[in-house]
Amino acid sequence: MARLLVAVVNELSYRALVWLTYRLAASVALGLPLVLLIWSAWRREPVVQRLLGLYWKVASLMGISLLLLTDERPLGYVTALVAPVLMVVSVWFWVDLNEELADQPPWRPLPLTVRLWRWALSGFGVISLVMTATGLRCMQSQSSPDCSAWLEAPQGIHRGVETVFDFVFGGQWTEAVAAFVGYVALVAYLAGLLQWLLVRLPRYGRVAGEF
Repeated sequence: MARLLVAVVNELSYRALVWLTYRLAASVALGLPLVLLIWSAWRREPVVQRLLGLYWKVASLMGISLLLLTDERPLGYVTALVAPVLMVVSVWFWVDLNEELADQPPWRPLPLTVRLWRWALSGFGVISLVMTATGLRCMQSQSSPDCSAWLEAPQGIHRGVETVFDFVFGGQWTEAVAAFVGYVALVAYLAGLLQWLLVRLPRYGRVAGEF
C-alpha cells in the first residue's frame, strides 16, 4: 500500500512538472515574445523586430514538436528536446544585434524588457532541457503515465484546432493529418537550417544583417 501511494505521488508530481514546463513555454516562449513583437512594431524598433523575427523562425520547431506529439510520433520527443536549446541560442547568437541592444538606453522600457526576457527564456531553456530529456525514454514505449503527461497538452490543443478547422473548412483535422503536416514542416525547417549552416554562416558569421 505504501509503495502504491509513493508511486501515485511520484506520478502526480511528474505530471505537474510536465505541465509547468508547458505553461512556462506558453508564457515565456510564446506569449511574451508575441507581446514584444507587437510592441516593437508599434514603437518601430528595427533591432528588436529583427531579433524576434529570427526567434520566431527558430521557435517554429516547438510547434512542429506539438504536431508530432499529437499523433504520438517518437520523433516529437527529440524535436521537443532540441527546440528550446535553439531558441535560447537564437536570441544571444548575433553579434550586431547584441551590440545594438547594448547601445540602447537601459531605462527605456522596451529594450529593458527584451533584456529581461532573454534571461527568462534562458532559464526556461534549462528547465525545458532537463524535463524533455526525461521524456526521451517515451520513444521506446509511450504506455506509461509519465509519457501520457507529455501528450496531454498537444492532444488538448489538437482538439481545439479540430473544432475550429471543422467549423471553418468543414473538414477533419485528424491526428494523422497533424503528424503529416509536422513532418513536412520539419523537412522544410531542416532544409532552411542546413542552408544557413552551409551557406550563410560561413559567409557572414554571427552577423544577422537583414537576415
